[in-house]
Amino acid sequence: MKQETAEIIGIKVLTWLISKDELFPVFMGSTGISEQELRERLAAQETELFSAVLDFVTMDDAWVQSCAEDTGLAPEDPMRARQALPGGAEINWT
Repeated sequence: MKQETAEIIGIKVLTWLISKDELFPVFMGSTGISEQELRERLAAQETELFSAVLDFVTMDDAWVQSCAEDTGLAPEDPMRARQALPGGAEINWT
């Protein structure tokens, strides 16, 4: 997957996350990002923001499934996108 495609998926997942009243504040609290900083980073299309969003959502299979159903993405797309962004190489522990 190209980085540009991964960033587009990151935007879709962020848009989905913002729409989740119960989940979005958890993301904001876990990252420590303010709403103003989120707006600025989104406007600048910072790759690190998309990485953080994808890292957060892929922590829970139920979130991934819900996101996929609501956005039309395949359930594997968020993880594939994360792997295509800097710092997202698949970890092999063996």
